[in-house]
Amino acid sequence: MASLSSTLLVTFYMTFALLLLCSHVVTARYHHHGHRGHHNNKKQHKHNSHISYPPSISPEPSPSAGDEGIYDVRSFGAVGDGFTDDTEGFKAAWDAACQVESAVIHVPVGYSFMIQSTIFTGPCQSGLVFQLEGTIMPPDGPESWGSNKSKRQWLVFYRVNELSLQGGGVIDGRGEEWWNLPCKPHKGPNGSTLPGPCDSPIAIRFFMSSNLTVQGIKMKNSPQFNFRFDNCKDVHIESLHITAPIWSPNTDGIHIEQTSNVEIYDSLISNGDDCVSIGAGCYDVDIRNLTCGPGGHGISIGSLGNHNSRACVSNITVRDSVIKQSDNGVRIKTWQGGFGAVSAVSFLNIHMDNVRNPIIIDQFYCLSKDCSNRTSAVSVSDIEYLSIKGTYDIRSPPMHFACSDTIPCTNITLSDIELLPAKGELVLDPFCWNAYGGQETLTIPPIFCLLEGNPPAVFENNDLGYCSSS
Repeated sequence: MASLSSTLLVTFYMTFALLLLCSHVVTARYHHHGHRGHHNNKKQHKHNSHISYPPSISPEPSPSAGDEGIYDVRSFGAVGDGFTDDTEGFKAAWDAACQVESAVIHVPVGYSFMIQSTIFTGPCQSGLVFQLEGTIMPPDGPESWGSNKSKRQWLVFYRVNELSLQGGGVIDGRGEEWWNLPCKPHKGPNGSTLPGPCDSPIAIRFFMSSNLTVQGIKMKNSPQFNFRFDNCKDVHIESLHITAPIWSPNTDGIHIEQTSNVEIYDSLISNGDDCVSIGAGCYDVDIRNLTCGPGGHGISIGSLGNHNSRACVSNITVRDSVIKQSDNGVRIKTWQGGFGAVSAVSFLNIHMDNVRNPIIIDQFYCLSKDCSNRTSAVSVSDIEYLSIKGTYDIRSPPMHFACSDTIPCTNITLSDIELLPAKGELVLDPFCWNAYGGQETLTIPPIFCLLEGNPPAVFENNDLGYCSSS
């Protein structure tokens, strides 16, 4: 009798999915959900809004060079002809503005400033604004990089509190020549694999800083990561436009590490790697109204736990966003052998457009073929997927939950999932391995492989308690 019921249920799913395909009903129904902190009250979601695309950004009105508190970089020796080294002019403008409350460093429109790898160091007086209206760029490729300059980073803002990087200007990373030097292993002669080197520069890095705003900037062709935030807190990112070719390696749009209380809103990111990547030590992150793609690897938590490290990530919300023509949609990835926990993560109202892996948890992440099996793992628990809709590439199952042999994923919740093939026939076998959870509503495609209830035992080295108290 149970076998007959299962057969009838699968038949129902297939019939319903085919009806949707025939009538071309593949557009997601968009919903709006509550603010950060919803993890303690998941059921109270509102279902009455839609995804809106970021508005075009207009440059702020140009400050007058004679205004008090305005520090035009040209007044400090910067030329802006695209060839002259303007590093010292920018450094001098920074040093002067840093001493004045609510000062504005002005980079005027109509000029292109070339700056060598440098660090803008705080602490500064509060309310410092870096008003970018023109173009800034690094030297053109590895051969033009100063021999005494770091090739791992370009512009660094260090120990700064209350800084705004804003304006309608352009950061041109000039990354084309760096992309032949990827950090990840790549093919060499005669079928060999080359390891690196790993010295392509991150474009913009904020380190040990707080109360940061990045708004309105256009970034293109970064050599490696576009924006990276390390050991920061209270970060607001809004209305960015980040682009790089889909084949450009390691050009993550926004990467955060050991960073908390982060808001990433209303931005367009099209690149060759993660749209947004969330590393170890991140919590209280709210991501809303992003368009990721075409290209890239979607929105990722991880990778975590590499080299047997401990990683804690919690209270992450991704909502009201579009991911299109990407390798991945929303992803959690961890290495075997790590410790720690990922918990209280919600993916809400995400539209997928021809994405290869729309929903994926991978606790066996590995960049080579010789990764050995390990018993320890970063635990993954309390993961919510609500209103994930759109189309997928049938080369991979639209839902993939590959969890540790010894530390299973727990409390995975699926609701209002409608994923249909962009081309071809419906994939009826989502992948699960040691994953516990359930569906609150019927899903398309149907998912029967999640294990019910809780695992019989919890691995003794599970670090969820450690992460909760950190």
